[in-house]
Amino acid sequence: MNNQKAVVAGQAVYSKNVLSIYDLWVLGFSNHFLWKCPTRLIAKQFHHLASTNHLDVGVGTGYYLKRYLSNINRRLALLDLNENSLQAAGKAVRHFKPELYQGDIFQTLGLNGKKFDSISINYLLHCLPGDMSDKSLVFSNLKAVLNDGGVLFGSTILGKGITANYCAQKLMNLYNRKGIFSNQDDDLASLEVALNTHFSEVKIEVVGCVAIFSAINR
Repeated sequence: MNNQKAVVAGQAVYSKNVLSIYDLWVLGFSNHFLWKCPTRLIAKQFHHLASTNHLDVGVGTGYYLKRYLSNINRRLALLDLNENSLQAAGKAVRHFKPELYQGDIFQTLGLNGKKFDSISINYLLHCLPGDMSDKSLVFSNLKAVLNDGGVLFGSTILGKGITANYCAQKLMNLYNRKGIFSNQDDDLASLEVALNTHFSEVKIEVVGCVAIFSAINR
């Protein structure tokens, strides 16, 4: 499977039906019982680091946007390859009048030529094809639309170098076979290298199977 087909495969699962149970299954059950990283920890970082000029990448249902962005005037943009996710998240935060961009994160991003002060990328990296050196292109593309001194932050499920319980490992293996995940070789060290290649002040905390990270564009 080539890279483009793999990118499409990783996001194709997010139908309207899947999105209707996503928050309950992924952010509720899976995070707590399988990946052993309570959603509140990812939410805490989101609430703390999201600016008033923010881009969210890999939007899912817009869970963090609708729950953890205060209702003040802000520029908000959403980027996702999956139209179902983009529309669901856009509707959830329509009061912000978000900019909606449907596109492939592996491609150069235009986004109307305007840069952002913060970018979030939660639970997308483990769905992207290739190893972390391949996925490093994503950080390069996001750096290009992040202002100097801006922060990139997010989270990803690691597939290597973590201790996963029996059910978590079985589910992760299944997701990898189906192309929903592509994280067999994703570990802390390779994530550190990828982030440090493009950013400064890299911080990573591993909780259960999940790496929660942030970095500054210097």
